[in-house]
This record gives sequence, structure tokens and C-alpha cells, in this order.
Amino acid sequence: MADDLALDPSDTPPSSDTPPARRTNWWAEVKGIVWLVLAVLGFHSFVAKPFYIPSESMMPGLLVGDRLVVTKFPYGYSFVTPTFHLLPFLNGRLFGSLPARGDVVIVTPPGTTTDYIKRVIGLPGDRIQVQGGIVYLNGRAVPRRAMGDRLIAIDPNNRCAGDNDVQVPGNDGRDYCRYPIFRETLPGGRSYDTIDQGYSFGDNFGPYTVPANHVFLMGDNRDNSADSRFPLSELGLGGAVPWENIGGRAEFITFSLDGSATLNPLTWPQSFRSGRAGVSLHPQKAAE
Repeated sequence: MADDLALDPSDTPPSSDTPPARRTNWWAEVKGIVWLVLAVLGFHSFVAKPFYIPSESMMPGLLVGDRLVVTKFPYGYSFVTPTFHLLPFLNGRLFGSLPARGDVVIVTPPGTTTDYIKRVIGLPGDRIQVQGGIVYLNGRAVPRRAMGDRLIAIDPNNRCAGDNDVQVPGNDGRDYCRYPIFRETLPGGRSYDTIDQGYSFGDNFGPYTVPANHVFLMGDNRDNSADSRFPLSELGLGGAVPWENIGGRAEFITFSLDGSATLNPLTWPQSFRSGRAGVSLHPQKAAE
């Protein structure tokens, strides 16, 4: 009788320790991505962002292919502070302060959404004049000292193709472009290197008085920079720019590429320029 009551093993339901598969919460995933994007945009807009050098206007200190860090907070915040320049012009800055002479800044020319990089030369009330390539600030010539020639290697990002550029061979078998360097020293003792290869259209300018709440900007490559000396119609800055159009201060170079990289990953390591990472973009001080 007991044998008749025994359970047949085939009638026992199978047991499993594997939990049921969980379904992906796609809405939570989307929200996570949205918050991540907003955090990145917020950091880029209000703290710091990377910047790429696309032109030769700030040579010799900055080369085409340099990648920089630009901080957004040193001068406060304005309508050009957000990563995407979608806001109309708005007067004033939040927590605002003027740049110092010699600072390298990011600027958005009036009426555009394109970022330029230039150096602050004149502040509100300054009288600016350029004669024969010499910058005069409030009636006095900005001291400059000839530093000799500097050789910069020719590569896909530095082609040495200007009207006055001089190509020379180097001892290492590479070709170089030779640039005459002049070190300028602004009032207060901040100095930086410029290139002056002879006469150019920007060698004579002014006199011009910088309006209130404006800054006068110039590129270090004085023969190849569309800056405050040139009108907007020539892709310049149209004179001094409102301080609201300053987007941030350039701090240091993170890395630099010579433009030789291709889709082949094996070419990537050799496209990095040595000695560029970590270079400060703050002007030197007299004590140094």
C-alpha cells in the first residue's frame, strides 16, 4: 500500500535556482545618458573646455594642431560662455572682471558664433597705435627685443607656405620654417614672443582709443592675424571687442598633433609632437 502512495519521480516539477531575466529599463538608461550629457555641457560651459588651434595667428607660442584647456570662470560669465553660442547679445557679465594685459583669451567676434584665440593688448581707455609693426600703448612704444630666428618643423599642420616664410634644412634631415622672433614686454612686465617677418597690412594702425568695457586684441603672428586691427568684413574683430564677447582664458597645452595621422592606428603615435604637452600659455613675468 505504501508503495502505491510513492510519488513517481517523473511527476516532480523541475526546480531551478536561476532567477527570471530582468527586462532593461530603457527609460532609466535614457535619463542617465541625458544627465551625463548635461553634466559634460555644464562643465564645458562654466568650468573649462578643450580648444583646438586651427590657424597660425598665435605662432610662435601656439601651433596649428595644438589642443588647449580654456577656463571659463576667470572673467565671469556672459552670453558667450555656454558651449553653443545660441544666446543673443546681453550686456554685462556675472561675477565679471576684465582680462589682464597679456592674457591669451577666447573671443567670439560680434555677430558671429566662431571662437578666435588672441592676446589682450589694450584695456578700456588705452590709446593704441601701430607704426611700422611697433605697438604703441598710451603714447609709448611697447618694448621689444630681437630674439633671433626660431626653427619650427614643417609638417602637414605647418606647411611654411606664407609669402615671407623661409624654408631651411635641419641637421636632423627634416625641413624647418625659419621665423624671426621678437619678445614684447607690456606695462607691468608680462612678456611673450611674436613673429614679425617684415611689412604687412596690419603694420600701421590707429591711433585708436579702447572704449569702456572693451578690450583690444592682437595675434602674436603679427603678419598673419585677423584681429582688432582689421574690420569684420575682412574676418577681423572690427576694433576692440566688448568684454561680454570674451569666452575664457587659455591655460596650457594638453597635447599637439602634426596632422600626419591617417585612419591607420599605427600612424597615431608618431603624429604627436613632443615637448608640447603641459606648456603654459600665461605670459612670462619680469621676475622670470
